[in-house]
Amino acid sequence: MAAPTTALPGSAVAARPRAVLVILSTAVFMVSLDLFIVNVALHAMGRDLHSSSLADLSWVLNAYAIVYAALLVPAGRLADRFGRKHGFLLGLATFVIASLGCALSGTLWTLVAFRGLQAAGAALLTPASLGLLLQVTPPANRASAVRVWAASGSLAAALGPVVGGLLVEVSWRWIFLINLPVGLAAMLAAVILVPGTDTGDERRAPLPDLLGGAVLIISIGSLSTGLVKAPDWGWASGRTIGILVFSAAALGLFLRRSRRHPAPVIDLSLLRHRTFAWSNATALLFSAAFAAILLSVVLWLEQIWGWSALKTGLAVAPGPLMVPLFAVVGHRLTRRYPAGVVTAAGALLQGVGTIMILSAVGTHPSYAADLLPGWLVGGVGVGLTLPLIMSSATSVLAADQAATGSAIISMARQIGAVLGISVLVAVLAAGDGPSAFQHAWWVIAGISLAATAAALRTSPTPSDF
Repeated sequence: MAAPTTALPGSAVAARPRAVLVILSTAVFMVSLDLFIVNVALHAMGRDLHSSSLADLSWVLNAYAIVYAALLVPAGRLADRFGRKHGFLLGLATFVIASLGCALSGTLWTLVAFRGLQAAGAALLTPASLGLLLQVTPPANRASAVRVWAASGSLAAALGPVVGGLLVEVSWRWIFLINLPVGLAAMLAAVILVPGTDTGDERRAPLPDLLGGAVLIISIGSLSTGLVKAPDWGWASGRTIGILVFSAAALGLFLRRSRRHPAPVIDLSLLRHRTFAWSNATALLFSAAFAAILLSVVLWLEQIWGWSALKTGLAVAPGPLMVPLFAVVGHRLTRRYPAGVVTAAGALLQGVGTIMILSAVGTHPSYAADLLPGWLVGGVGVGLTLPLIMSSATSVLAADQAATGSAIISMARQIGAVLGISVLVAVLAAGDGPSAFQHAWWVIAGISLAATAAALRTSPTPSDF
């Protein structure tokens, strides 16, 4: 049976919702894959680009997360204003071109620059793709379509380490080259099958605060630099203190602009909702712990146990595979328990899994007995927590605030990832060998405990409405 079509205002094409869902989900899968696929390739990148410094290599991850976080809301508003299909195609083209630049990079900092450009494309296509999906899908099917769209990101998380490991066996450059055929095919299909959905209602809206986004990039980037360089510079050195003060000043300027700009990166009025504010705090803390434990386990397997990228990817995969399964379990648990309690349980499980790992693993490889149990427990925690953070946050917002609220939560997650990786790099640099990992895992467990406490405040109360 042919998929139903939906005629849209201003479009010369009748939308095929199922085909559009496949196209948009494929693009989001590709973008999400790049968030997870790079972890297992860092060691190979450093060897090929003659950079052994983890502080420097961490920018391959952090540059992407910082730019994506800062531009996600402004890019979404630009797509709303000038056309979601145009925004999706421009974002996808930018991502593909930047992927080619990453693959051809001859130095680490060239690679970092193209990673930032990749993130700008991802920030533009992600909200545009969701807007397109909602507009072409009949109301009765929207919830299921959004679940499929979101599940593509979870699938990318599960497959990322394995795909990365397979590609690194050939060359780390293939983790970026693989985006070219996928991206170009998605662009061609989108041009033909995805209709324009512009009604012109948003064209009168004010331009988003792009300067504020740039200031936020500077603030987070400065903070990350201060954290990863402090072990080399000295925590009390003038350079460390200076860059941290500069980061705080930039953050103050960003908040000032957000209070005054008609279309800010963060609508500070949303933070008056207690549940929304605590959901953002939970997202930041939980994502910091998640990003740090993921990278630390990859580094342990490759550097301490001496495993290949492929073997590492296969070893890491079972944890992320727990996420989609326990996301469903978490949703069902909220029928009997407050969402904040289930979210807190997931954050606590991530911390428990981390403690299980640090208590069991040694320098002699023993994956099934020492690493896998804690890794699975942590994966269960991620599955329970991440989807509920988003749903709890947006449940207290008005319908016309939900999209912006979701983008802010996503931004908090990316900022958390940057901070988690930066703290991990600083702790590992301050120690030596396996003992440094033990210290790092205690810190990660502590961050997970803080996320647990924050999550308990995320259940909606009457004052939120």
